[in-house]
Amino acid sequence: MWDLYKTQPSFVLGFHGCDADLARRVASGEEMLEPSTKPYDWLGSGIYFWEGSPHRAMEWAEAMAKRPSSNPRRVKTPGVLGAVIDLGHCCNLMDSSALDDLRDAWDVLQLADGELPENKGNTADRLGRYRDRAVIELMHSIRTERGLPAYDSVRAAFPEGGELYPQAGFTARSHIQIAVRSHACIKGYFLPIKQK
Repeated sequence: MWDLYKTQPSFVLGFHGCDADLARRVASGEEMLEPSTKPYDWLGSGIYFWEGSPHRAMEWAEAMAKRPSSNPRRVKTPGVLGAVIDLGHCCNLMDSSALDDLRDAWDVLQLADGELPENKGNTADRLGRYRDRAVIELMHSIRTERGLPAYDSVRAAFPEGGELYPQAGFTARSHIQIAVRSHACIKGYFLPIKQK
């Protein structure tokens, strides 16, 4: 009923934490970012960006560089890639109608046979979002089955990291994250300017 208003009217800047060499290759057009399809992705399948926060993207890349990994695309030297993103037809999880879509998908998922996936991690952050991913992916499938327009992106705010200070209403690592599902939403890449 409100799909008309799910197309976002402007561009946002997104920042992707990754290896510095990958950032350079993508910014120069030598390579494309590939969507993440991990079973614990917070917003389902997509290319992930921190909205408006190169600092948070760098923090993530630095944390990944410290983790042991045999993945050939692992972060060796932390870097940040900027992107100009047109959210297009957006599942904006800060809008109550998008939350209704998710709740409907959850209702369907509960009727399915088998064990329901569970989110993992501490109750504040739940870093392994297995259930959330399953609900989001089912939501996309339900939209397809009903002949509704596919979402180009998914956007949500996360109050991550615990209280910023005692009794705070803010959390230490709050952020807005975007999962871009359609490459056409990305209008260009750039290497962020580092100010002194």
